[in-house]
Amino acid sequence: MSTLTKPSHIGRKISRIRELKDMKQEALAEALGLSQQSISNLENSETIDEDKLIQIAKILGVTVEAIKNFSEENMINYFNTFTDNDFSNSQGANFGHVNACTFNPLDKLIESQEEIKKLYERLLQAEKDKIEYLENIIKTK
Repeated sequence: MSTLTKPSHIGRKISRIRELKDMKQEALAEALGLSQQSISNLENSETIDEDKLIQIAKILGVTVEAIKNFSEENMINYFNTFTDNDFSNSQGANFGHVNACTFNPLDKLIESQEEIKKLYERLLQAEKDKIEYLENIIKTK
């Protein structure tokens, strides 16, 4: 049978996506309310009803179209698009134009530490004010 007329084996695609997501059959089975053996049978099926496919796609965090169009070749091509030039730009990591980081995480960490320091200073001053107030009450009695 030529590859052009070979039927799409949806069960194998689900199995491969599940493996790429580092999910065991037991976890998928539990999420679907099925047994592990049922998942094994499902992954050996060439076709799956649309409602079940929608449930599986939701659990795997992908679209039904992603499952239907999944191929190892597409995955290899996808990951080969990440070249060394894609991993850096003038603002930091770019990671293939997906959610480019526009700030320096270390700067954010330092900012948060400064905020914490200011909060502690305000808390300390409030405690000092409270002690002074209480001392004044004691002195007046």
